[in-house]
Amino acid sequence: MRINNMLHFTENHRYCVYRDFSLSPVDDKMLSLIYQPMIGAVAVALYRLLAEQVPIDQIGYSAIEQQRNLFLTLGLEPGERGRSVLVQQASKLEAVGLMQTSRLYIPDSDDYLYEYELQAPLSPGEFFRTQHLTLLLRDRIGKFAVLSLQERFFCVEPGDMYGLTYNKENISLPFYEIFELNAHSIDHELEQAIAETAIARQPALKAGLDEEGKINYADIIIRYPRDSINRAFVEKLRFDPEGMGILNYVARKYELNVQDVCRLLDEDDVFDPAGGLILDELQHKANLHFRLGKRRKEGREIAYAKAAAVHAESEAGQTPAGHPEEIAVQMEFYVEVPQQFQSKCDAHQYNMMLRNEPYTRLLKTFFPGSVPDNLLDIFEKIDLNYKLPDEVINVLIHYLMTLLTSGKEQRINRNFIDAIASNMLMKQIDSYEKAVQYIRDQASLKDKLSTQQDKSRDNHSRSYASRNAKAKPEIPIVEQTGESPQSVSEEEYAELLKMAEQMKAHKKR
Repeated sequence: MRINNMLHFTENHRYCVYRDFSLSPVDDKMLSLIYQPMIGAVAVALYRLLAEQVPIDQIGYSAIEQQRNLFLTLGLEPGERGRSVLVQQASKLEAVGLMQTSRLYIPDSDDYLYEYELQAPLSPGEFFRTQHLTLLLRDRIGKFAVLSLQERFFCVEPGDMYGLTYNKENISLPFYEIFELNAHSIDHELEQAIAETAIARQPALKAGLDEEGKINYADIIIRYPRDSINRAFVEKLRFDPEGMGILNYVARKYELNVQDVCRLLDEDDVFDPAGGLILDELQHKANLHFRLGKRRKEGREIAYAKAAAVHAESEAGQTPAGHPEEIAVQMEFYVEVPQQFQSKCDAHQYNMMLRNEPYTRLLKTFFPGSVPDNLLDIFEKIDLNYKLPDEVINVLIHYLMTLLTSGKEQRINRNFIDAIASNMLMKQIDSYEKAVQYIRDQASLKDKLSTQQDKSRDNHSRSYASRNAKAKPEIPIVEQTGESPQSVSEEEYAELLKMAEQMKAHKKR
């Protein structure tokens, strides 16, 4: 029985019982000898008490009464202690398959109604074929007691048949060889009357607990503030399965509980004027809540990890522990030693340091003075939130330092490191060998991209030069010849002067 708040399950709440079977003498014997050793006498007494609420010669629902009767009959104190005991006993009955509990919300009284649906005990044959129940009974009373109980429920074959092998033939007659029905005349009135007098079940209300994590309208309305502006819109969700589907979709997408959904529904602009949910606005506010909760969770995890590390260091100072064995690195997965380490260690020592040292000590070797706080925060998040192993973080640090020293990257910021770490997380890089292969693939990919960019740049410059060369017009060049111009006679020169004077006089006019 899933009860998050004990104030929702009290002696003042009402209940009813549903039973569609009757207890036979075999069922009574199963309850006494089989189920009682597993779940206890109080749970079996509760089961018998609930079964008696419906008349023994009938099936269906019992009258609606207060749960105070159950408390008094079982001798439980009507209070918090008695509620816990009743919930515990009901949970035992549910666990072994003797009962199912449903909770119905009554809007008129703004309260819950509990429905206890009883299930018939398993027959001896079905019980001993159910493995988990048989193992539970064995843990309670022992293996030989289980075998003894099994013998008490089964009668062996008569002496003339015991131990013999024989062929059994079924000689029973089927129904239609004895009886004939008039199938041409169907009595619709009889069928309608039987359907109307049948016990009406409510599977829709029971489906709320069938699916784990699904939010019901009753869970929302009982927690929603009465004086809220959106109260009328939220009450309309009772008859709006599409709106409840949207709420469950958003709640499942952004990991929201019932309290978070109630807070979102109390926000402005999540309902349109007609009372319908605005999915985009609801998702936007839910996303903000999800991201804020994620940051708070990361902060708590980091603080808890720091406290655990301090506690571990203090215990290590009191009780010396053995050093873990170093793991060797295969030659094919060696990485090159950076320039600042070439005078301090060789390739074997450097790779062993990457494979076996924690990332905090590796950062101190790259930063002899003190490691910058922002860099420590970045790798602390990768370690505690992304759960990447230390050797993978060490290879990541080596890759970043290689990019800086080679000049391929001028600066490395938080977003750049986080992008690489998230990419490694998605590709499931969880070992030193996979991390080395990853940085090799990234380096070869960068080389290919740079080569392609250089080629495209050269081709672009050549095409631009050829276009410019063709665009220039070809200007003809006048070449000087060795021939001198012909001389002008005096008569021609006088005529030219006369024409010039006439043109000048014409302009003055």
